[in-house]
Amino acid sequence: MSRKQSEMPIGLAVIPVLFLIASLTYVIGVLKQTPHIPLILSVAVAAIIAGIRGKTWKSIREGMVHGITLAMNSILILIIVGTMIGTWILGGVVPTMIYYGLKVLSPGIFLAATMVICSVIALGTGSSWSTAGTIGVALIGVGSGLGIPTPMVAGAIISGSYFGDKMSPLSDTTNLAPAVAGTDLFSHIRHMVYTTTPAYIIALALYALLGLKFARGEMNVENIQIILQTISANFMVHPVLLLPPLLVIVMVVKQVPPLPALLGGTAIGGILAVIFQHSSLLDVIVSAHNGYVSNTGVVMVDDLLTRGGLMSMMETVALIICALSFGGIMERSGALSAIAAALIKRVRRTGSLVATTIFSCIGMNTIASDQYMAIVIPGRMYKAAFDAKGLHPKNLSRCLEDSGTLSSPLIPWNSCGAFMGKTLGVDPLHYLPYAFLNLLTPMVSILFGYTGITMHKLDPEQEA
Repeated sequence: MSRKQSEMPIGLAVIPVLFLIASLTYVIGVLKQTPHIPLILSVAVAAIIAGIRGKTWKSIREGMVHGITLAMNSILILIIVGTMIGTWILGGVVPTMIYYGLKVLSPGIFLAATMVICSVIALGTGSSWSTAGTIGVALIGVGSGLGIPTPMVAGAIISGSYFGDKMSPLSDTTNLAPAVAGTDLFSHIRHMVYTTTPAYIIALALYALLGLKFARGEMNVENIQIILQTISANFMVHPVLLLPPLLVIVMVVKQVPPLPALLGGTAIGGILAVIFQHSSLLDVIVSAHNGYVSNTGVVMVDDLLTRGGLMSMMETVALIICALSFGGIMERSGALSAIAAALIKRVRRTGSLVATTIFSCIGMNTIASDQYMAIVIPGRMYKAAFDAKGLHPKNLSRCLEDSGTLSSPLIPWNSCGAFMGKTLGVDPLHYLPYAFLNLLTPMVSILFGYTGITMHKLDPEQEA
């Protein structure tokens, strides 16, 4: 069979995508329900299209399993983060971080400080998930206590966390993108500085401007005092309880794999709960499994601290499995390749090539629901096009990270969006307008593509 005959027609390839968009829009926007059922129905439509193209059920099922397998490590981390949050609240770790945070941070600088703090931690650990699951949870509580809307706080956490995720040499996506594009790690990181730096400066300025709005307003000292008094009355607050997040961060920096590092954090939280809060072993197990339930009688505090637990993550795990099943079938059937090939036919100039790559990565995050697929598939599809224009591979790897990595937490059913939404307790569509770095970096990248700024060419030897 010829290549032309084996390719899926674009009209057939987009049917599952159009169905997915329509069903998600109706169920989420009109019926106000979760995306699980639309995703399952979209899996069925994608499977039917794959069957029409001659794929056997065994091949379709293998595609689904392969798609899920790509995110299995992420799913395991998600589960462990749930248990860790539960034991950290029971052990007084999160309440202590909120307590001292309310005493140190002020509303005027809080959003900008949140972005910088998360940037430093994520840069050192290479993990946006670890950053959000540790310090991010506490910052949500501090921001709420200071009277700052939670979506804004979550946006600043996402911006800082994903800055580190894309710029740290310890990050998996930072290593994956140059490997797919055909360049080396440090050339890739240096090249990303050009697009990330202006976006970071603008994002920081925007958070500072938002902070001025809260600095000028009346600071609700009474609410802060109520939160401080309630925490101190129900938990033993001690500087030692700040050690668990520091230990987890140090373990990840020392290249301890995230899963054992976070599991260690869960165990430490349980031990501290027994020592400092006089909790029983049963309390620790219940909090790790079902999450911590706050019963202080103060609504503000109870809303902040009732969270975590393995079971709280199961809805998110189900969402990830449904979404990745759809992405796996779309890849196995050749639908994703057909869509990407149709897009690349319209490319004429460097600017349009960069824009097409950026939007393809965002689209892949939406359709395939996994940031790894959003990097690998467009990377494979557009590598020849970048080579044909004499562009250095680091231009491609930069585009993959500027969009594939940064857009992943903005999509509710993407594995990253599902994790961040559940961990921070904020719907991704609510924090999306405030995730300034994630929104600005792809724009800067497209601008540089059309203007030619920092679009480095291959030298004659490399081109040969």
